[in-house]
Amino acid sequence: MSIPYAEKAATALEQLGLSVAQEHLDQVSQQAAAHNWSYSHFLGYLLEGELQERQRRSIASNLRFAHFPYLKRLTEFDYAAQPGIDRRLVEELTTGCFLAEGRNIVLLGPPGVGKTHLAIALGVVTAELGHRVYFTNVLEMARRLTKAMIENRLHRELKNMTRPKLLIIDEVGYLRLDATQASLLFQVICQRYEKEQALILTSNKAFSDWGEVFASDAVMASAALDRLLHRCTVLNIRGESYRLKEKRQSSSVQSRSVMLPPRRSSALLADPMAGPVADLDEANKNPSQA
Repeated sequence: MSIPYAEKAATALEQLGLSVAQEHLDQVSQQAAAHNWSYSHFLGYLLEGELQERQRRSIASNLRFAHFPYLKRLTEFDYAAQPGIDRRLVEELTTGCFLAEGRNIVLLGPPGVGKTHLAIALGVVTAELGHRVYFTNVLEMARRLTKAMIENRLHRELKNMTRPKLLIIDEVGYLRLDATQASLLFQVICQRYEKEQALILTSNKAFSDWGEVFASDAVMASAALDRLLHRCTVLNIRGESYRLKEKRQSSSVQSRSVMLPPRRSSALLADPMAGPVADLDEANKNPSQA
C-alpha cells in the first residue's frame, strides 16, 4: 500500500503546484527515514524549501513591478558622509511600521546628498517585506496622469497610484509643474492620504517654497502639505553632494598624475654622460644654491 501512496504524494504535490516540494520529495523522504524524523518534522522540512522559493519569486515580482531605475540598499549608504542623518530613525523605518501606519516619509536636501538612494533602499525593503511598491519621478507621473486625463481614463490611472502599498515620488520641485500637473499631484497626495497609504517624496525645496512646486498656488500647496505632514517622518539632509565630492577628488588625482618631469639643463642635453659630473661640480662651486 505504501508504494501507491508514495506515487500519489508526488502527483498531489504537482497538482497543488508545489513544484519545489515535488522535486525534493524522494531526497527528503530518504533523509527522514535515515534520521527517524517525525511526520511533522518531515512535512515541515519538505515545505520549507517551497516557501523559500515562493518568497524569492514574490520579491522578484515586487521589484520588477516597482520600476526602480537601479537598486540601492541601506547597507551601501555612507552615513559618515551625511552625519546629520539619524541612523536609528532610518533603521526603524526598515521594520515597515510606517507602512502599517500609513506614515509618509519626506526626504529634503540639495542634489547629490543621497535622497533617492534612501528612497529606493526603503522601497527595496518594502518589496522584500512582501508589499507592492512603485517608483516614479514627479514629472513622469504628471505626464502619465495628464495623458490619462486627455484619454478620459484619469479615474483608473489615479486608482493605479493608490494600489501599491508604497508610492515613491522622486525629484519633487526640481522642475516646475504647470497648473494641471500640480493639480494632478495634489490629487494623488489626497487619495493616498484618504486611504492611509504611505508615500515617500524626495525634494530639494524647503516646505516654505512649496508654493513653487504647485504652480505658485499657495492654497493648493498648503492643503497638500497639511495632508502630507499629518502622519509623516521628515529627514532633512544637509551634507555635501556625493557627486561634487567625487568630482573634486577625481580632479585632484588627475592634476597630480599630469605633473611634468623636471626640465633638464642644456649641458645634460648636449652631453648626457657628462651631465651629472658637470652638475655636481657646479654645486660644489656654489654650495648656497645646491
